[in-house]
Amino acid sequence: MIPIAHPELGAEEIECVEDVIESGMIADGEEVRKFEQEFADYCGTEYGIATSNGTTALHSALVALGIGKGDHVLTTPFSFIATANAIKHAGAEPVFADIDPVTYNLDPDAARRVATENDVDAILAVHLYGLPAEMDTFLSLASKLEVPLVEDCAQAHGATYRGKRVGSFGDVACFSFYPTKNMTSGEGGMVLTGHEDVAGRVSQFIDHGRVNDETHATVGHNFRLTNVAAAIGRAQLKRLPTFVEQRRTNADQLTDGLADTSLTLPVEPADRRHVYHQYTVRAANRSSLRERLNDYDVGTGVYYPIPIHKQPAYQDVSHKAPAAEQAANEVLSLPVHPNVSDDELNHIVEVIENDAV
Repeated sequence: MIPIAHPELGAEEIECVEDVIESGMIADGEEVRKFEQEFADYCGTEYGIATSNGTTALHSALVALGIGKGDHVLTTPFSFIATANAIKHAGAEPVFADIDPVTYNLDPDAARRVATENDVDAILAVHLYGLPAEMDTFLSLASKLEVPLVEDCAQAHGATYRGKRVGSFGDVACFSFYPTKNMTSGEGGMVLTGHEDVAGRVSQFIDHGRVNDETHATVGHNFRLTNVAAAIGRAQLKRLPTFVEQRRTNADQLTDGLADTSLTLPVEPADRRHVYHQYTVRAANRSSLRERLNDYDVGTGVYYPIPIHKQPAYQDVSHKAPAAEQAANEVLSLPVHPNVSDDELNHIVEVIENDAV
């Protein structure tokens, strides 16, 4: 079976973890501090605060921005549910705007309409599948509304918008290092910001509200990352550019091979650089195509079959998002990770071509 995801871990990660274990300092510590600074430098921001996962990164970022009970955060309904859950964890409510059916990201026009019709206290833009959202629009809208802009970069490590890496646009940005992501630390997350006060509040919140060894200024959580995870993350960060280039090469091969099929293929606008966390197509006959691919040992994924506003957990939320709902019925992700070989990519193309889609 060609898996839909395959973490790339090797000798360097093993050596780094062994060094941490031998040091005896396996919890939060110096290795985490180095990872935070290296990742912030990579993305072009000043402050990095490592967290236990991408969800706690989003939760902590929103709290640090002062988002809480009675507030409303404008976001997309077409994302992993953690995007909306983090808003609820902070005590606020999500307000959904529909997606652009071409990029799958939050639609700028829909966002403006929803922001006009609702009181919005923050905007949370997701760079879905590895393609940056239209950041100029959201920066302008956030400025006009005088609200903070949050980037959910969980799927977009290394992606760029107009030459700048995602994670460097918003008031805060959040990443995930789950094993299926473009780089991993096993589990883990990161909050990036250019604001010293926000960075300080995130650091306190993820460490029980701690100011120093004796004083806890607020009621926080234990959302800290470990040195073991950070060691893996640091090794992965060094390899991230290679991972990104291989994903892009694999995506190009799929695009060339599938050009004459009836599938709707991913796009890459001229001002953006896609990092292909997922290579996502649209198929009118998704179920039968997925079954055929499985029969020929090709793993696939559907991200996401139920938009967030249609999830049982959000049944009290009333929003219309027809583009997101249609995408949920048609999207199918194909293997694009660095471990997919040329022969395997050709096999994927042949299976789809022979299905007469």
